[in-house]
Amino acid sequence: MLFSDENLNSIAQESNINMNNVTTRLTNVRQRIHNAEKAHARTTDSVTLVAVSKKQPISAIQQAIQQGQHIFAENYLQDALSKIIALREEKLEWHFIGDIQSNKTRDIATHFDWVQCVSREKIARRLNDARKGMPPLNVTIQVNSSGEASKSGCQFDEIQQLAAVIEDLPNLRLRGLMTIPATSADFSAQRVPFQHLHAAFIELQQLGYDIDTLSMGMSADMEAGIAEGATHVRIGTDIFGPRPM
Repeated sequence: MLFSDENLNSIAQESNINMNNVTTRLTNVRQRIHNAEKAHARTTDSVTLVAVSKKQPISAIQQAIQQGQHIFAENYLQDALSKIIALREEKLEWHFIGDIQSNKTRDIATHFDWVQCVSREKIARRLNDARKGMPPLNVTIQVNSSGEASKSGCQFDEIQQLAAVIEDLPNLRLRGLMTIPATSADFSAQRVPFQHLHAAFIELQQLGYDIDTLSMGMSADMEAGIAEGATHVRIGTDIFGPRPM
């Protein structure tokens, strides 16, 4: 298919617009994190930004990399693997955040640095077995903090049992807890499940677990997560815009 000079110029302009949008959005998200840290007496730069790049093109990820972003999260395995391979020369940290099927554990364990969504003993053991011969895989336990049937994650009363299992697996390193709570537009309501997760986190620390990660807060509720002690926020739409269908 041949393109006229006018069409080529239009494509180039669209590319520049997309690049500028990623740059602008990423800058805005970083400012929001900084503002929330300041507003809630958090130490500056105490919150790590995980850019959720699922369904986004490699070009968009590259634009974020150019702006100094090096931590990315994916939840569609095959799409993620193509990106990890294409960007293997970059010094990136990859987090898996989606539901884990048993037949996907080997690829997840061998290609990702973190798995933020471990909620079952079976999956933990399969990840451990697949990680042999590599540095321990960083994992967080996903907790269903809102008690919704449609949400993934273990229940609060299951956290300690799962933590004990993970602690005994030599190829996994338990880093903390993660949640995706029910959506709410009310800031006070947003804080409640994060409060509960923080309390569970503190309880694990008091039991002797060497954990340091509370992954909670996305585009619509990152400020609430930061207010309640988040160490990581997972932001997709507010960096990359709406995901392609």
